[in-house]
Amino acid sequence: MPVSAFNPLISRLSPPPVPSVLAWARAYDGARGPLIDLSQAVPGYPPHPDMLAWLGETAASRTYAGYGPIEGEPELRTAYVAEMAEVYGATVGAENIHITSGCNQAFMAAAMAIAGPGDAVALTDPYYFNQETTLAMMGIERRLLWLDPANGFVPNIEAVRKILSTGVKALGLVSPNNPTGAIYPAGLLREIFEACRKAGAWLMLDETYRDFLPEGQRPHDLLSVPGWEDNLILLYSFSKSFCIPGHRLGAITAGPKAVAEIAKVMDNLQICAPRAPQAAVARAIPALKDWRNANRAEIANRAETLRAVMAKLPDWKMDSIGAYFAFIRHPFPGTPSAEVAEKLAKQAGVVCIPGAYFGEGQENYLRFAFANADSETIATLADRLSAFTLG
Repeated sequence: MPVSAFNPLISRLSPPPVPSVLAWARAYDGARGPLIDLSQAVPGYPPHPDMLAWLGETAASRTYAGYGPIEGEPELRTAYVAEMAEVYGATVGAENIHITSGCNQAFMAAAMAIAGPGDAVALTDPYYFNQETTLAMMGIERRLLWLDPANGFVPNIEAVRKILSTGVKALGLVSPNNPTGAIYPAGLLREIFEACRKAGAWLMLDETYRDFLPEGQRPHDLLSVPGWEDNLILLYSFSKSFCIPGHRLGAITAGPKAVAEIAKVMDNLQICAPRAPQAAVARAIPALKDWRNANRAEIANRAETLRAVMAKLPDWKMDSIGAYFAFIRHPFPGTPSAEVAEKLAKQAGVVCIPGAYFGEGQENYLRFAFANADSETIATLADRLSAFTLG
């Protein structure tokens, strides 16, 4: 019998990008010193010892060995609601929270709940690649909102209104941004939200890196707008703040009606997010606040170190830097970004993600996840990059 065909929506996608980048890293011979990994967004420091202890305790408990509520453990939803009030200065309830297995799943579940095959969703250009492939595999058309490097890759409100006028079901944004690091001003987010409301479109705002904004800086006031539940969905990840990406834990904040629709999706995707990490994080949210703030300051120091490094490298242009990432314009125009990144990894031991993975128009860029490395390591980039050639 002939071999059965695969789903073309899946088979035409490229393989996951991060494994290919890590393969380049394995080919590095160590000649320039220790490997500098600026690829996948993984915290460059370990979880707090108490976090590890709580994870061990909850994982060993019979209480969390069975199925749990689809929407998430009540204690985590309650703890997260309290944190939301502190972060945004607005009140939400547990009925507004749905816990997911990571923020990628949060995006997928939310997208499935509001759009279907034949619908269109707008993303920025450059985009976070997992969001783009999620839409592609579901048969949802993606329309791109171009971001101008000269404006620090921050959206233009008139361009937003224009793409909303095409009839998209939703606009997906990431702030602080992946891949550029750009932080969208609160006032602009309010303008974008109002434009979405007027167009009858959802605003899906991924705030995975929210906890690395400057201390005391409120991301936006959208949760204070009466009726926000009608067209706003916020996405979040506990992975970066608590250094537990392997435990896969994220959250959705939305209106109760949207949460109910997302629960239908989640019941088929996973039934419930991992229960032991939920219980551990519920304890960690209030208990590890000072530790998380110290990590916020540490990441800010790493960003300053990278700024100082790039100031010494006039041929390498840092067009954007933010909470976790920098988008670097490499000095080899016309050369595919994957070729530059591969040689940079194999020859110089600097691992980063090619710009083309974030959109077809990003060949001149590389994404540096500077939060992965400490300031001492980042400082060594000056010598590595200044000596690097494509030969």
